[in-house]
Amino acid sequence: MAFDSLTEKLQNVFKNLRSKGRLTEDDVKEALKEIKRALLAADVNFKVVKDFIKNVQERAVGQDVMNGLNPGQMVIKIVNEELVKLMGSETTEIKLQPGSAVTVIMMAGLQGAGKTTTTAKLAGKYKLKGKKPLLVACDVYRPAAIRQLQVNGEKQGVEVFAMGDSHKPADIAKASLEHAQKNGNNLVILDTAGRLHIDEDMMAELQEIKETVTVHQTILVIDAMTGQDAVNVAKDFNEKVGVDGVIITKLDGDTRGGAALSVKAVTGKPILYAGMGEKLSDLEQFYPDRMASRILGMGDVLTLIEKAEAQIDEEKAKQMSQKLKKAQFDFEDYLESVKQMRNMGGLSSIMNMMPGLGGMGRMKGIDDEQTAEAERKMARMEAMIYSMTIAERQNPDLLNPSRKHRIARGAGVDISEVNRMVKQFNEMKKMMKMMGKGGKRRRFQMPF
Repeated sequence: MAFDSLTEKLQNVFKNLRSKGRLTEDDVKEALKEIKRALLAADVNFKVVKDFIKNVQERAVGQDVMNGLNPGQMVIKIVNEELVKLMGSETTEIKLQPGSAVTVIMMAGLQGAGKTTTTAKLAGKYKLKGKKPLLVACDVYRPAAIRQLQVNGEKQGVEVFAMGDSHKPADIAKASLEHAQKNGNNLVILDTAGRLHIDEDMMAELQEIKETVTVHQTILVIDAMTGQDAVNVAKDFNEKVGVDGVIITKLDGDTRGGAALSVKAVTGKPILYAGMGEKLSDLEQFYPDRMASRILGMGDVLTLIEKAEAQIDEEKAKQMSQKLKKAQFDFEDYLESVKQMRNMGGLSSIMNMMPGLGGMGRMKGIDDEQTAEAERKMARMEAMIYSMTIAERQNPDLLNPSRKHRIARGAGVDISEVNRMVKQFNEMKKMMKMMGKGGKRRRFQMPF
């Protein structure tokens, strides 16, 4: 995640605070110096960092904290609360028109921020909430943008309104609203043109759209990878066009993440969603408290649960649970479980949301290379399973030496890997059987 480096640095500061027992004012000031350096290295706006450190210091050197039973924990609690406040305190929803009235959302942003993909992601979100969205192709300068919106709209099962590249964006917006009113679309999302940098023509075009149709929400899409530049872009857009909220993209990447910590303080506008991957489902509601927990290495169990609820088939989960209790699961079930995990973002994404494993993973002996190796092992195991026949997957007892040799050749691995996988799988089944009968727990190694 974008904040891995910041999380690791903050964890080191907190570790020192916890180890001291009693704190002096100098201890707190030294810790805050380290926090300040970590935030600046994460590309958080300088003025935002200055105000943040001032607020934490005023609270952290108070009598209640310094004379408390666990002052180190109290300082961490204050940092957490100030981080939440910095990002907006409360979760903000996009304001829709009441009842069946049509809501018009205008998406804006620079080229390369992921605006067109984010527009389709947003439409998919609201379709799941029962809305009937209409995507509108207002980027008439890049034919590829129109085609991209159409492809993504089709994947989301959302209608796309396009008039080619020979009409003015304002006229396309007006025609799309008439189309929506005739066809029962109650959410119109305008995908406008981006530029490589802010220019007057782009701003004038957005203003003309707003003068031609009633835009209820203007949402700015910014790229987390551009750091401070993203915050400056947000400030300019808000001053010249007016912005109601922000969506930050590429927050899953190896970026410094400072934009997420700065944009609300600099613009006064809330972060609505965060793009956490390339798939059309990878758009998360932005919860300041959950993001603060992730940054501080405390995990984000609530988002993990929500992802599981959205991606895991409840009936299949019940069937799997029964099979596990009776130790009747097979290699087909394993493939299904890996598929569900990938739908939730994969092993590294899940670990980032587990308390103590996001960013803090290195301190617990789990680094990026080890996570990557675990995923490589899973991929090799999948290759071995896909080299089996369906009968072999469903009945591992069929796996005699000649079948194992064939599977090894098909998966491009050594026969020893196949033997090891089958052995570990059988050990797991035995252990589950013992647990089902109330037997003692035994240590075993997962096949991956």
